[in-house]
Amino acid sequence: MLTVCSESTSWLGRRAETIKKFLIIVEERGSGYSAFSPDVPGCGSTGKTKDEVERNTQEAIEFHLEGLRLEGYEVPEPTTYSSYIDIAV
Repeated sequence: MLTVCSESTSWLGRRAETIKKFLIIVEERGSGYSAFSPDVPGCGSTGKTKDEVERNTQEAIEFHLEGLRLEGYEVPEPTTYSSYIDIAV
């Protein structure tokens, strides 16, 4: 799943949460898929299917960002985007 970064705010209970979209890069591997986000260095995941790797990567990023918050670090801003170019072969 390739997502251009964007931001919106939703109210959940009494607390406002900012929703940020992070680009993930999904690669097919011999035994399934792996994925990572260029905006969240050191965080990635794997899965046997595309759906599984996307779910696992979302959970991994959420867990990673929560750890950053608990340690007092800023949550990184999503800045990457996807684009395709045509190459004659």
